[in-house]
Amino acid sequence: GVRLAPKERLEIPVLFMPAEMKIYKAVVVIHVMRENGENWSCEVTAESNTDLNRNVTVAENGETQGILWIYPINGTPEAPQQKSVVIRCQARQRLEQRVELLLIGVMPGASALPDAGNSAMVNTDESSNTPEVTDGSCATLEFLYELQYQSDEIRSQLESLVGMQLVQKEWDTESRIVTLIFNVVFAPSKPMRNEATLVIQCTAGGLWKFPLVFIATEPEVDDVINIVAVGLNKESIVGFKLTSQTR
Repeated sequence: GVRLAPKERLEIPVLFMPAEMKIYKAVVVIHVMRENGENWSCEVTAESNTDLNRNVTVAENGETQGILWIYPINGTPEAPQQKSVVIRCQARQRLEQRVELLLIGVMPGASALPDAGNSAMVNTDESSNTPEVTDGSCATLEFLYELQYQSDEIRSQLESLVGMQLVQKEWDTESRIVTLIFNVVFAPSKPMRNEATLVIQCTAGGLWKFPLVFIATEPEVDDVINIVAVGLNKESIVGFKLTSQTR
């Protein structure tokens, strides 16, 4: 019953308030007809495009009675912001650490999987290879994850220094909390402090984000150089070599 003048804009608000961590799907359908009830003179024949047949309503005489626009909506619930996980290592050292992350509200038993086009943010090289969600056991829950950076500069500094791998997952059926255990490797070459976000998506529905803080402290002293003075107002010289680890 909404009337639109020529060239007028219509805004359709969509509210998403998920009650559970699962995939929600809906469709917004807009049906446009002439205000005077007349049809458009163009006829839809059997030779017409099949897409056209799906997007118009046809009157008995073959004329176009209405035009349809169909917009699918996929809703993915996102958990509240989690506490930061700090990974600390001394520069020029290598740290291998187990990190446990809790996913609250996981919905087992959901058969709907996200469309392939909606998972561009997922790094499939680092994701679980479970084929699909089939029942309520933890082994059938698939989780996709990716380490995201705030800027390309931070990515260039951290990407080659950080490695993550999902090694174990545990599920508490009563509390519906899934514990993911990651093996994190951090090998900084110089002191730094950078942040990244670990984004985890469950194929049964739900998105969790965990801020990670990578801190590289000052390295150990390489050596102590002693310079012995040969006398007052006279120069003393000590030579030493520096080797570059890169080109």
